[in-house]
Amino acid sequence: MTSTTLINALIGLALVTWICSRQLRWRAADPAKMFKLPIVLGIVGLVSMSREATTIKPIDVAVLGVSAVLALASGAVMGRIARFRPSPTDSRTVETRTGWAGVGIWAALIAVRVIIDVIGHRMGSEMAVATGSILLVLAINRIAGALVISARLPHRVPAMAGR
Repeated sequence: MTSTTLINALIGLALVTWICSRQLRWRAADPAKMFKLPIVLGIVGLVSMSREATTIKPIDVAVLGVSAVLALASGAVMGRIARFRPSPTDSRTVETRTGWAGVGIWAALIAVRVIIDVIGHRMGSEMAVATGSILLVLAINRIAGALVISARLPHRVPAMAGR
């Protein structure tokens, strides 16, 4: 394992840990803030992929396609299971979280992604294990979740109606 691979693995682990911890905490359901991380991850992923890729093979497209579909599906499910509550500190703010179920979905996505990466790499995919493709999968997952949460965001939470 090279030092670059180790650094990428540690950064990835830190990012996943941070995102998992966010699933457990109540946070403001602000669409503008929900889309910042996925957009940054997506841009960094695409730039990284453009620098890493020399030739894109059909197996690369298949691995990225399957990964994207799984990321979209898991993000949509995470957005669907998100719970809402009025903020205890600001009556105008709604907070959201997915809880342990969200962490479980994250773990499942990561496990399936690792399996796909191993299979894809054995079939000759260089993009399967590329840092950029991993960041892109995370971005797609987070964008899907943010879209579903934004669509479900209550305009007025019942507990806030009398305030």
